[in-house]
Amino acid sequence: MPPERHIEVRRSREVDGERVPFDLLTFIAERGDWPWLGRARTCTGPWKTRMVYQAFTPQVRALQKETDGPLMFANELGMRAEESPDPRNRERWRRTTDNSARVVDEWLPAHQVTIEEVWERTISAGLPYHWCYDSHPRAGDRRGSSRCSCSACTLANHSDLLLTVGRRPRLAELCALVEHVRQVPFNPNVTMAELIALSRRHDAPDPGVEVEETEDFERMEHDVHAALRRPPTWDSKARTGPGQILHSAAGCDGCSWPPHRQAPRSRTGGILNDDDDDPAHPRPRRGSTGRPRRRPGAAPA
Repeated sequence: MPPERHIEVRRSREVDGERVPFDLLTFIAERGDWPWLGRARTCTGPWKTRMVYQAFTPQVRALQKETDGPLMFANELGMRAEESPDPRNRERWRRTTDNSARVVDEWLPAHQVTIEEVWERTISAGLPYHWCYDSHPRAGDRRGSSRCSCSACTLANHSDLLLTVGRRPRLAELCALVEHVRQVPFNPNVTMAELIALSRRHDAPDPGVEVEETEDFERMEHDVHAALRRPPTWDSKARTGPGQILHSAAGCDGCSWPPHRQAPRSRTGGILNDDDDDPAHPRPRRGSTGRPRRRPGAAPA
């Protein structure tokens, strides 16, 4: 694909006259609800499908003068039938948009391909793949996550979630804080607080690496804390009662947690403030690369 045809799309919104990034976890904190299977999948439409279709718009504007009639787009997705009933029942080829400006066909080229075939083709062709599938970067053992999806997906399997907690502990703590303040469990089967506790057991999967978060994460962390100081915008039916996952409409002060369990906190401690400076939990250095660091005891690459 020519570089000029490559487009990256990121959701943003206007704040004080300036366009700023708008992250999914910030949206979840504001809404006060997690996207679960069988409920409103607020992570799919607004944060995936709609973003793809918005990326077509600048292409239409740039090329429509060079064409006679609507532009044709092939929206290729990596869904496979064996993943779950949803993709299994999806047509391999279907037309999703047909108007005077554009025609969009959705194509699932890997729909009938098994996971074994995916890896066989990947390895035999020497294709690179994301390190999260391995126990640590460049291990080549495929003993990491079973799926490379959102880091903390509510629909991920138990083992993958435990790996996420170990590999991105700051993200796990932030999810647990959202869960705690909004009184809505991260997952219908297990809370993030429980996942954090389980990840510390001796029989938990070894994460192998711990990701150094970047300034992007710190900005999102700040936005999430700000959102949690306000009441939720949605009355979630999954909200628990007081004493289970405690909630304060004014935000979490970290003091109302059960005495037998420490409240998950950010590295700056409690609600993130611009002037927080906790020497016991220093912020990561600015300009960090976001690359994974191998944990002590993990085999060298």
